[in-house]
Amino acid sequence: MNTLVFKNKLLSALDPETIARLQLRPLKLPIGQEIENQGRPIDALIFIEQGIGSMTTTFADNFQVEVGLFGYESVMGGSALIGTKLSLNKVYMQMGGHGFSCRTELAVAEYSRFDRFHDVVLRYQQALLIQACQSVGCIAHHVIAQRLSRWLLLCADRSESSVLQLTHEYLGDMLGTNRSTVSSAAARLQSEHLIEYSRGKVTITDRTGLEARSCECYGVVRDHLNNYLEVQQN
Repeated sequence: MNTLVFKNKLLSALDPETIARLQLRPLKLPIGQEIENQGRPIDALIFIEQGIGSMTTTFADNFQVEVGLFGYESVMGGSALIGTKLSLNKVYMQMGGHGFSCRTELAVAEYSRFDRFHDVVLRYQQALLIQACQSVGCIAHHVIAQRLSRWLLLCADRSESSVLQLTHEYLGDMLGTNRSTVSSAAARLQSEHLIEYSRGKVTITDRTGLEARSCECYGVVRDHLNNYLEVQQN
């Protein structure tokens, strides 16, 4: 395990001794796989190497809205390290991939050493909180075309691809709106030659233009996720 080169940003910041103590296990992460569910124990931490996870808040009428995205910069289940006993949200894979899992008790033991693992996890949790807060503000303040642009860009960053397999129904759930509203917003972005959409596939055709179409929330979230380790090293 010590000879592995990790794509995951947190794992790549750790020394071989820490990696050995975490006893990581390779894990396939197919699309739709449930990682956490509200009210259930968090049994493992998941470090994504490839793929995208989604954290949603679900209401009594089953309406849900996304409050966080996970990619290769992240750890899923990190709230267990700061006292969460039962998951507060639903977390699942929206784009399949693979990664590594670590039993929660091993991660807690390593976190309690107050060494590098403790520091990078706290930095990431702060970045995740900023992402969630920015998403709430974005929903309240920005129009759907801006929000859709922001979300597509964040997904493209994590998948490292301009082609995203996404349906309008799924996009509606993630953006907290209905299918027809998302369809109208996607049609507008397509008419502006920023994206192409057909049968569940979105292709970003003008990255620069889509960034200009998005709200400032994209840059805020992107910069925090890109730089949280650098902040720690300063």
